[in-house]
Amino acid sequence: MENFSLILAIVVVTALAFDFTNGFHDTANAMATTISTGALKPKVAVAMSAVLNLVGAFLSVEVANTISKGLVDETGIRPEVIFAALVGAILWNLLTWLVGLPSSSSHALMGGLIGATIASAGVGAVHGDVLVTKVLIPAIAAPLVAGLAAMLATRLSYSLGKKADGKAAAKGYRTGQIASAGLVSLAHGTNDAQKTMGIITLALVAGGAVAPDSDPPMWVILSAGIAIALGTYLGGWRIIRTMGKGLTDLQPQQGFAAQTSAATVILASSHLGFSLSTTHSVSGSVMGAGLGRKGGVVRWSTATRMFVAWGLTLPAAALVGALAEYVTGFGAWGTGLVAVFLVGSSAAIWKISRREVVDHTNVNDSDEPAGVVTTAIAAVTPPPVGPVTEDLTATIPAPAAADPAASTATTTV
Repeated sequence: MENFSLILAIVVVTALAFDFTNGFHDTANAMATTISTGALKPKVAVAMSAVLNLVGAFLSVEVANTISKGLVDETGIRPEVIFAALVGAILWNLLTWLVGLPSSSSHALMGGLIGATIASAGVGAVHGDVLVTKVLIPAIAAPLVAGLAAMLATRLSYSLGKKADGKAAAKGYRTGQIASAGLVSLAHGTNDAQKTMGIITLALVAGGAVAPDSDPPMWVILSAGIAIALGTYLGGWRIIRTMGKGLTDLQPQQGFAAQTSAATVILASSHLGFSLSTTHSVSGSVMGAGLGRKGGVVRWSTATRMFVAWGLTLPAAALVGALAEYVTGFGAWGTGLVAVFLVGSSAAIWKISRREVVDHTNVNDSDEPAGVVTTAIAAVTPPPVGPVTEDLTATIPAPAAADPAASTATTTV
């Protein structure tokens, strides 16, 4: 560790700051549906998610190795490149958090790393085959697979629960939803915390602090797990609102189906070393669960904004990462300038967010308009079955009075 320079220390601290933003940005992935259905109170939910994120960080290093050894040529990377990549990822995380859009922290990190690497060492330093097979293809497949699985699971849940006692079934699904939400949190730790481990390990290799092809040291695993757990505990309430109420309205059966489907996809990808976006997986499963219930709808206006953010994540973070790398190329003063820009921009975004505070007290208040499609579907949804009582009144003329001066009376029936 004698080669642990100042720039390397800056990179590690910045990487942990990204991990922190990743935690509060992606809390919604694990707990949005649990909070929106009332299965857990908001503060309890995020505390549970934080603990399980920390535990999940210790379960595997496959995704970390994908980043530190597979995506870019680690032998030609300087620590300043990693720093520039993290700047792009952090700023994209904060911007999408500000507007409440659940974009991918993973793809923000990948985009920043790719842009900074290209700016520093050229296109050849990026391993295109790894990018396609372990990043881009999973990005497209994950929401589709999770969405289809959640839709089928939702329909099966309602079909099997037709004859069950309503209160008992709802209680059972809430319990199952808590368990599945915990599984998503655990899966999030195995996947997203590892990305920071991978980026720190890559920086350590670039700075000569560890040998090439090394696995993440234990202190890296521990610090990354703690950082993402702390961020998770703070709760990304803006994105939780979008995922839990802005995208669709979920019942306990749907929440259980969505969480279980997403957790299965995430854990499978972590085992295979795919740098999967948990945001894409959970968003896809929530939409699938919304479509799986008869009469259920998805607010496609919100979904469309999410899709646009997903498409912009890689190129936007790559552009910022490339620009940051260009400035750091001027030397120590350039790196300092980028650091000041990062801190100033982050502070400005935080100040803007205080204009409309979203926290655990109002996270389930949704002001998202229903949209044309949702309104049209709701208009043709059959009314609920049950007795209907109405107060019918009619006004009829009273019999003619003998006195011409008598006025017309009314009788209510």
